[in-house]
Amino acid sequence: MQTVINQFVYFAYFQCLFLLFIYAFSPNNRKNINGYLVFLVLLLAIGLTGRIISISELFEENFRFYAFSEFSILMFGSTIYLFTRSSLTGKKFEAMELLHYLPGTIYILIIIFYFMIPSDQVIGERFKSGELNRTITLLVGIGLAFNITYWILSCRLFFVTKKKLRNELSYAIKTRFFSNFLIAIGLCLVSWLIIYLVSTLEHNTLERTARRTIWLSIALIILFITYYGMKEPELFKVGEQVKPRKYQQSKLSIAELDNLKIRLEELMIEKKPYLNRKLVKSELSEMLGISNPEIARLLNERIGMNFFEYINYYRIKEFVALAQSDKAKNLTFFGLAQEAGFNSKTTFNKSFKKLMGTSPKEYFNQSISQL
Repeated sequence: MQTVINQFVYFAYFQCLFLLFIYAFSPNNRKNINGYLVFLVLLLAIGLTGRIISISELFEENFRFYAFSEFSILMFGSTIYLFTRSSLTGKKFEAMELLHYLPGTIYILIIIFYFMIPSDQVIGERFKSGELNRTITLLVGIGLAFNITYWILSCRLFFVTKKKLRNELSYAIKTRFFSNFLIAIGLCLVSWLIIYLVSTLEHNTLERTARRTIWLSIALIILFITYYGMKEPELFKVGEQVKPRKYQQSKLSIAELDNLKIRLEELMIEKKPYLNRKLVKSELSEMLGISNPEIARLLNERIGMNFFEYINYYRIKEFVALAQSDKAKNLTFFGLAQEAGFNSKTTFNKSFKKLMGTSPKEYFNQSISQL
């Protein structure tokens, strides 16, 4: 089993070097790779270097090189969070973000001055007294808590951003791959937490052995995400699909809102902006000649829907009309849905069922049976 794990360590290590080489010497791929992912790969390369030296026994069994592989523990969680934030919001790097790495820097200094610099005699005395094991347990617990906290913050940001996008976009953005990434990291951290608690209670070395495998799993996940980021870069540029604009808060009167409602309904019927599969709220507000907060207030107070629901309501009406026309003879349900402005089969089915209370197929079967 250990031989297999060691082979994966070598594989992950050389893949890290390969990705860093591509980033350094391929300008085209460099544009597609999130900078925080590159930093994660660099952290993995540093950690795996220590593992490679340790398992290859180039300098005999020197524990200091294994300690070297622990450098990235407190850098990992914060980088995952910053990567998530930059992908979901489009926020660029700022110097203040370096504060997220302060605990990790302190952690590295502790490893250097407590585990690496002292002589073998000092380390041996600490081991015999139990001080070394207690310190390792404490530091691992801190690292675990730190990473779980940042993972929770990443998940919270993901759900908040996803909800906000529904108020700005009329179409669904592919977020499943990103959510699967967070789930995979979360499973690794939960496994580590369980093993850590069991190890602490039973006072054995289970956690140390398992942690190596868990960190290797995390490394492989990040490498996979980085490769996929090169192939499908738009999956990690969610925030860039909506360009935020600043407006004054809405000061419209009730009468003005009522007039805008009539104008909006006329616009939807006459110009059918919902046929644009990539329609965003700012485009619709410009067509009406009002600001983003004003159209948001109009939708919430006078129509009772958010932007996503409102646009797809008209798309469903358009779909029903198309399904009863001659076009229905040559197109599938989803083909008709695309003609009506939908860009996703899943979004179409969910929106139709929410509005009509049944699936498209069941709806039209019922309509035919009633004729």
